[in-house]
Amino acid sequence: MNPIRSSIASRCVRFFERPFWFFKSVRPRRFLWVGLTVATLLLTQVYAYARPSQPGDLATSPTTFNGHEFRGVWAASVVNIDWPSRPGLSTSQQQTELIRLLDRMQELNLNVLVLQVRPAGDALYNSSIEPWSYWLTGRQGQPPSPFYDPLEFAIEQAHARNIELHAWFNPYRAKLGTNYDFAPNHMARQFSQYAYRYGNLVWMDPGAPDVQDRTYEVITDVVRRYDVDGIHLDDYFYPYPEPGVEFPDAQTYGQYRKNGGRLSRNDWRRQNVNTLVRRLYEGIKAIKPQVKFGISPFGIYRPGQPAGITGMDQYDTIYADPKLWLEQGWVDYMAPQLYWRIDQRAQSYPVLLDWWLSHNPHGRHIYAGNYLSKLDNQEWRVGEYLQQVDISRRSALRGSLGNIFFSMKVFSENRFGVNQVFRSRLYQRPALVPPMPWLDAIAPDAPRGVETSANSIRWQPEYSEDVKSLALYEQLGDRWELKQVLSRDKTRVTVTPGRYALRTVDAVANESEAIVVSVGS
Repeated sequence: MNPIRSSIASRCVRFFERPFWFFKSVRPRRFLWVGLTVATLLLTQVYAYARPSQPGDLATSPTTFNGHEFRGVWAASVVNIDWPSRPGLSTSQQQTELIRLLDRMQELNLNVLVLQVRPAGDALYNSSIEPWSYWLTGRQGQPPSPFYDPLEFAIEQAHARNIELHAWFNPYRAKLGTNYDFAPNHMARQFSQYAYRYGNLVWMDPGAPDVQDRTYEVITDVVRRYDVDGIHLDDYFYPYPEPGVEFPDAQTYGQYRKNGGRLSRNDWRRQNVNTLVRRLYEGIKAIKPQVKFGISPFGIYRPGQPAGITGMDQYDTIYADPKLWLEQGWVDYMAPQLYWRIDQRAQSYPVLLDWWLSHNPHGRHIYAGNYLSKLDNQEWRVGEYLQQVDISRRSALRGSLGNIFFSMKVFSENRFGVNQVFRSRLYQRPALVPPMPWLDAIAPDAPRGVETSANSIRWQPEYSEDVKSLALYEQLGDRWELKQVLSRDKTRVTVTPGRYALRTVDAVANESEAIVVSVGS
């Protein structure tokens, strides 16, 4: 086949291989605009591929670039699971721990930190709405000393290592276990009539408009003020049930009925959660459309779905309906917590992953959540996780585009040598996160002024505003493998002899055309 037509055909196939997101997500009134945009891009590519190749010119072959995978890890602050290691550390100690954590991620070629910044109605960042977290300073409401903003610091350090930061919020938990006093501006004090003791928890009522508004305000405040790459919610909407104990929201439900509501109590609870999810998705996009919104629900939707699966019914116990959220397109990614082994037939990892992929009409990304903290070298061996990631990868064309591991502590400890195994068997090379075409499908401009010397590649730092980093690929046979992700401020890279491709990368991982060069001989 003619190489020009082959290249264009390959691009068209990749465009329509996305699970028909284009036809399902584009509103009719925008159809013409998007169609014209796509046509323009294709014509531009025809021109680029048809003209003669020059040194440092756009790539003509090969056309397969292997460099996208979501490789995330959860870092929990609640109970000091991951960071900081204990309350009350000095600023320098907290920063040193966080840098060590990010350095470890970089060593392992992980590319997304999901950092818990609101564990229980408190903040691991400078907030005018909620108090400083007890888990950070040892006293709720007390700022770190000397003062710094941990979230701002984390974002800066993560981005310096080309790691995305997704800010993780718990929407309704107000307290877990530890006996500390609420600060005056904590939501359990400000809305005490909606703060309920439930087991060893204090939980805010998701049915109270004041509480819903507080969660929305807190999250959108972070979107406005911080350069986060994503917003992430966990599975705690209503609390996991205590046997024989009803969640005490009779008063708010009674008020709903008094005001003319007709839903059953369970349906009303689900509606409360659905309303928050939709409101957050739309609110985030209204402020910063490129910021991703993801949720990590319990891994089983309902018992019997699919057949043979047993376990907690999240639909009727914590009142979460993630199937609806996928159907409505209210998330950019879903990270179901598939916290079971492959051979655990009643909760089988591959069977459950297949169910989530089969109920994703808009082609949102599915990143399986893996329970790395179970690693004990007995029932849970490192090999189990290698197989789980392999299973996830085999379904990449269906939207399974990565994994998130709980939690960072296992990598920090290098438990049972897991780091060496992951680095050598799973993540030998770096990766960019997968692009999300429903957010932005327009590629940035290619690098300019690319030149080579005996052992280096140089270019001019002339980028459009949306460029976040650069991707350096190396040609290996008939494919390009990602060799390095380079910060936007880089203008030179040292390499060994070979054939390389340089591409710019924007905030949602769209890549420019490749500038191909040969170095040495």
